[in-house]
Amino acid sequence: MSEIIKVGMADLKVCKSPNGITTLGLGSCVGIALRDPSTKIGGLAHIMLPDSKAIRNNTNIPKFADTGIEELVKQVVAAGAGRSRLVAKIAGGAQMFAFQNKSDLVRVGERNVEAVKKKLQELKIPIQAEDTGKNYGRTVIFYPETGNFVIRSVGREEMVI
Repeated sequence: MSEIIKVGMADLKVCKSPNGITTLGLGSCVGIALRDPSTKIGGLAHIMLPDSKAIRNNTNIPKFADTGIEELVKQVVAAGAGRSRLVAKIAGGAQMFAFQNKSDLVRVGERNVEAVKKKLQELKIPIQAEDTGKNYGRTVIFYPETGNFVIRSVGREEMVI
């Protein structure tokens, strides 16, 4: 019998087939799902901010795109995934509030998506699919066995990428 593992905000978890992994409430946050299609081992990170270097004395590694993705890769590989086979799917990064101001403080979702894409590119992990931006929150469920990334949003059809 499979289980669905929960990932909190600023957290990450690793998962093996046939289990799934979920995170709730991706507004400006981004969910990064990594998977090795051969071993069917995967993981999910729920990052809140783009860059750990802006915060002193930070101990929450998964909170940031730069450190969280590196840690997710490390843990997925430690669980048996092949580093060279990893692929990614991402969701979230919404602009949850309508502002006229284009300052970085209100562009958190957009900046998170940019930082996630940059880090994945640095690590040479291809993004297979994404559902990012717009103005609504998302809850995601990732199944490493199939690679299905189920995206649910209030008032919208469920989507699988």
